[in-house]
Amino acid sequence: MHRNKILPGFSKLNKNEKIEVVANRFNKPGDIIAELTSYWHHDPDKQKLFDEFSENTISNFYFPFSIAPNFLINNKMYMVPMVIEESSVVAAASNSAKYWSPKGGFKAEVISTKKIGQVHFIWKGEVEKLHALFPILKEELIAGTQHITANMNKRGGGITDVELVEMSDEIENYYQLKATFDTKNAMGANFINSCLEEFGLILKEHFAENECYTGDEKSCHIIMAILSNYTPECLVKTEVECDIECLRKAGDIDDPEYFAWKFEKAVRIAQVDTFRAATHNKGIFNGIDAVALATGNDFRAIEACGHAYAARSGKYRGLTEVKIENGRFNYSLTIPLSMGTVGGLTSLHPLAKFSLELLGNPSAQDLMMLAASVGLANNFGAIKSLTTKGIQVGHMKMHLLNILNSMNTTDNEKALATEYFAIHKVSYHSVTRFLSDLRTEKIETT
Repeated sequence: MHRNKILPGFSKLNKNEKIEVVANRFNKPGDIIAELTSYWHHDPDKQKLFDEFSENTISNFYFPFSIAPNFLINNKMYMVPMVIEESSVVAAASNSAKYWSPKGGFKAEVISTKKIGQVHFIWKGEVEKLHALFPILKEELIAGTQHITANMNKRGGGITDVELVEMSDEIENYYQLKATFDTKNAMGANFINSCLEEFGLILKEHFAENECYTGDEKSCHIIMAILSNYTPECLVKTEVECDIECLRKAGDIDDPEYFAWKFEKAVRIAQVDTFRAATHNKGIFNGIDAVALATGNDFRAIEACGHAYAARSGKYRGLTEVKIENGRFNYSLTIPLSMGTVGGLTSLHPLAKFSLELLGNPSAQDLMMLAASVGLANNFGAIKSLTTKGIQVGHMKMHLLNILNSMNTTDNEKALATEYFAIHKVSYHSVTRFLSDLRTEKIETT
C-alpha cells in the first residue's frame, strides 16, 4: 500500500474492514488485529454504544478510573471519581482532601451561570437605524425560537438576554447578536447552537421583510452562528481557610509561618510570570479535567475557557489567590466552569452515569463546585510540594510503577524495587541501575 496515497471511502467501511486497512500498514497485521480487538467490550451491546460515541472507531482506549476519597465540600463528604493517567494527580488530590477535611474542608459557591452564544453577521446600513429597531428584532428572536426553548423554559432556563454588538471598527460592517443562556443542568451546547442558527434565519428575514430598510440594508450575510466556550459569567469560587498554625504537618511543614510566606510568594510569582502561570494553572486543570472526563463533560471546552479567563487582563496569570491576614491562611480559586449533569455522554456512558450516581446525582451547579474544589486541591498539593520537599520526590515515587512496567519487570522485582525506592530517590537511571544490579546478582547466585 502507498502510504501517501489518498484513502477514499474509509468512513463507509464496516468496523472489521477499517481494522484490516489499518493493520495492513504493519508488518504483522494479525498481531495488530488481535491487539485492537482485545480491548473490545465483552458485551456486544455496550461495545456498539462505545462505537457510536465517535467516528471511524476501531477499538477502545482505556484510561484509569480512580477515586479520591475524603473530599469535604460545603460540609458534605464525597468520594470523587477521577479519570487520568497520572497517578500523582490522584494522590495529590486525595492527600489535599485529607489534609483539609479536619480544617473545615472546601467552601464553594456558584457566582453566576450565564453562557454565551453569538451570531456573527455582515450588514451594510445605518447603525443608528439598527439600534433603533433592535427592540423589535429582539422580540422577533425570542418569539421565533419558542419552539426550541419551551422545554428549557419549563425547567427555569432558556434565553436570558440578546444584545446587539457593533464591531465595524475591527471589521467593516461587522456585527454580532450576543445572546446569554441559562441551560440549568445541561451542558447546553446543542440547545444554544440550535437557538443561534434559528436567530440567523430570523435575522435575515428581519432585514429582508422590514419596510424600514432599503437598498443594501435588505441584505444580511450570516457568517456563522455558534456558542462561545468563553463563559466568564459562568463562575464558581472555592476556598480553604484555617489558622496559620493549623498548617503544621509533621515531616512536611515544621514551620507554618515560613511555609505560608513561601506559599504566598509562589502564588504571586504565578500571577506575574506567564511561564510559571501556565504550569500553575495546568495543576488546577489536572483535577478539573479528571472530574470532567469521569462525568462525561467536555474538558477541552473547560480548558479553553479557563485559559482565556486567565488572560482576561491582557496578561496570562495564575487563577488562584492567597490571603494571609490576622493569623489566618486563605487560598481560593475563582474560575469559569460550564458543566452539565444531563445530556451528552453524562447519561449515555455507563461510567459517567456511575460517577454522577457516586456523587449523589449532583446538579450542574453542585458539579461545578465539586470540580473547582478538586482543581484547587490539586493545585494546593503541587504548591505545597514545590515549597517544601520538591515536586519530584512524590511525583517520581508515584511514577515508579510506570517505569517498572516499561522494563518488563516480574512481580518479585516490582516488590523489591518498591521496597528499595521507599527510601531512595527515584529516577529512570536509578531504577535501571537497580534492576541491572538485581538481575546480575540473580544470575550470579543461580
